[in-house]
Amino acid sequence: MMAFRGFTDRLRQAEAWLDARGKWAWIAAMVAGFVIFVPLGLAILAWMIWGKQMFGFACSNRRHDRSARNGFGRQGFDRHAPFRATGNAAFDSYRDETLRRLEDEQSAFESFLQRLRDARDKQEFDHFMEERARGVSDAAAARPETGAETRPETGEAPRRGEY
Repeated sequence: MMAFRGFTDRLRQAEAWLDARGKWAWIAAMVAGFVIFVPLGLAILAWMIWGKQMFGFACSNRRHDRSARNGFGRQGFDRHAPFRATGNAAFDSYRDETLRRLEDEQSAFESFLQRLRDARDKQEFDHFMEERARGVSDAAAARPETGAETRPETGEAPRRGEY
């Protein structure tokens, strides 16, 4: 008897979960039931028709009733509700001061991160320039000394920045 009660509780939880997600969740569950095991899909279809999930508005009405009870509006959770005046002046001033302090800390942390990024970029650039200078000096040392620095193709001196 107790195992049956646990099973029905699980079914009620599944029904509430599907109701919260709407008609399309029920349809997806029915299709999945048909794919997994045909009698399961038929059982879900029968439940949808019997429970008026498919052809009535029970599913959407239950969802809106539940959301109204939980303090959620039609557009979802009201983001500005926690920042409304509570009527307690001491708490409101404490909350405002804490929020201001947290915003200051956030901006300081963001500027710190930006300085870290800038320092890392400068370090990477300096490393690149050192490697490049080392490569140029190695290439010049490997070049045989001919006495005159001319390009063999054209016979003219290299321009600044060319190697």
